[in-house]
Amino acid sequence: MSGLKRLILTVSCFILFQFLIAIPDSVQASEPKREIFVNVYTRKLSLIEEGRVIKTYPIAPGTPETPTPVGDWEVVEKSRNWGGGFGTRWIGLNVPWGTYGIHGTNRPHLIGQRVSHGCIRMRNRDVEEFYPFVQLGMQVHILGHPLVSSPYELPNRLVRGHRGSDVYIIQNRLRAAGFYHGPVNGLFGSATEEAIIQFQKANRLPVSKQIGMEEYRLLGLEE
Repeated sequence: MSGLKRLILTVSCFILFQFLIAIPDSVQASEPKREIFVNVYTRKLSLIEEGRVIKTYPIAPGTPETPTPVGDWEVVEKSRNWGGGFGTRWIGLNVPWGTYGIHGTNRPHLIGQRVSHGCIRMRNRDVEEFYPFVQLGMQVHILGHPLVSSPYELPNRLVRGHRGSDVYIIQNRLRAAGFYHGPVNGLFGSATEEAIIQFQKANRLPVSKQIGMEEYRLLGLEE
């Protein structure tokens, strides 16, 4: 074989090789969309893939005094073997007013009850099975009423120092109404208090610096 033919054959094989390598990148299936749905009323966590329920697990959400944060969050951390009450796996969420996540437990007999400090507890064997399907940035939708832990409770009276989903939604409503200009972070601080004062003055309410039933009603949150 002449040198020219050998060169042409070599170049052709190289181009074909590069083309074959590129094909999988262009045709490979995209990663399926997965989301996590947590229902604090039914105490269930479901893994959803492309709109279908793949698996549902029993959980232990927060107590009425330390509720699980209702809302739409993202997974920001994954780690193994925290130990103790956190069990064998930890999946951290981007809740702005505290450290919350999905984790195992050393008290599996309490799964199904409202006993946590706001985190979502799972049996260790369940969270270990679930863990590999979870990716950083995955959406976590925690379903429930942002103001109460059960349909039979009344919303809390909110005062400075309070934190949680209820403060988070109040800040959103006050911002939409033009009274609040601080961060929406679920923390009732001085900026939230000042917004409430201005809201109460604008609506001719007693300036209590607190959120009670009348404020909930005027903000469209009383059902």
